[in-house]
Amino acid sequence: MKTALSNFNEAELSEILKTFGEPSYRAKQLFKWVHQATPFDKMSNLPKSLTSKLSEDYVVTGVSIFKKLVSRDGTVKYLFALDDGNIVEGVLMRYKYGNTLCVSTQVGCRMNCAFCASGIDGLIRNLTAGEILGEILEVNRDEGATADKRAVTNVVLMGSGEPLDNYDEVTKFLRLLNDKDGINVSERNVSLSTCGITDKIRKLADDGFSVTLTISLHAPTDEIRKTIMPTANKYKIADILDAAKYYFDKTGRRYIFEYALIKGVNDGKENMLTLAKVLKGKPCHVNLIRLNYVKEKGLRGADDAEEMKQILEENGISATVRRTMGSDIDGACGQLRRRYVNDRRACDKGRCFPI
Repeated sequence: MKTALSNFNEAELSEILKTFGEPSYRAKQLFKWVHQATPFDKMSNLPKSLTSKLSEDYVVTGVSIFKKLVSRDGTVKYLFALDDGNIVEGVLMRYKYGNTLCVSTQVGCRMNCAFCASGIDGLIRNLTAGEILGEILEVNRDEGATADKRAVTNVVLMGSGEPLDNYDEVTKFLRLLNDKDGINVSERNVSLSTCGITDKIRKLADDGFSVTLTISLHAPTDEIRKTIMPTANKYKIADILDAAKYYFDKTGRRYIFEYALIKGVNDGKENMLTLAKVLKGKPCHVNLIRLNYVKEKGLRGADDAEEMKQILEENGISATVRRTMGSDIDGACGQLRRRYVNDRRACDKGRCFPI
C-alpha cells in the first residue's frame, strides 16, 4: 500500500524530496498542494518528472469519498474509503459561524459504549494522522474550497473511535491541522471528545495542546456509568474530574461534558440533581444529547431534554441541548458505516442492497 503524503509535515517532505535530488523549497510547494488534496497531475509548479516519481510510491491523502448523503437540513454525511478497503465516516454540519466537520480517528472502537454503533465490531485499526487530515482535505475539495478560503472552519473529533486511544497519530494530526502553510485551523476551533482516559487528558495538556476538551460523561454516578460505558470500570468520575481540572489549570479552557439522555437509565430529575451536585463549581458546560436509536443496541432516548436542561440551570450548571442534525441520514456516530458493513455482509451471502 502506498504512503499518504498528508502524513508528513514540511520538514519531513523536505527529507523525502532530498532522495529525489530536489531543492528544499519544493517541500513548501508540495505541502500546500497536499493540503488542497490536489492530484499529482494538477500540481502545476512542480516538475512533471517529480510528480511522476512521487506517484509511484505515494498517494496524496489515502482517503476518498465513497458515499455522500445530504440531509434535509443541509447536513452532509460522508463515507470515506481508505486505501486498505476500510470505511470510516464523517459529518459536515452547517452553522451561521461556519462549517464543522466531525471526523473519525479509528476504524471501529474498542470502548464499546452501550449507546454507540461505532464499537459494535470492536477496533479494526487506528487511522494515521494523514488519514484523519485526509477526511478534512477531501471534504474541502468536495465543497469547492480554495487555497484562500477553506470550507471546513471547525473540526470535532467525535466520529468513530476514541481519539486518546490513538494519541500519537491524533496529536500529529492536530499539529498538521494547525500548520500555517496548510489549512491552518486554530486549536480554538477544534473539539476533542474522549471517554475520559485520564492519563492521556493530562498528557494532552502537558504536551501543550489547548483544544476544547469534551468528555463523554453520560451518568451522574459510577454505578450508572458502568452499565453503559465499560471504561467506567477503570476511570472513575472523581478521577475524570481531577484530570479535567488539571487540563483547565494548564490551558485555561473550560471543558464540556457530553450527556446522552437514555430513557430509564440516566434521565429524570434525581439524576440531574445528582449531576448538578457533582459538577457544582466546576468550570464546565453540559451538553445534553437526544440519543439516536441504534437497532443493535436497543436503547431509547429520553423525551424530556429541555426539562433536564432547566433542572441543571436552576442548580447553577451551564447546559444546552444539542441540536439534532442529519437524523434522516443516519447522522449519529457509526450508524452509516454500520449500515454499509451490514449491507456488505448481506451481499456476501447473495442478498445485495444499495446503501
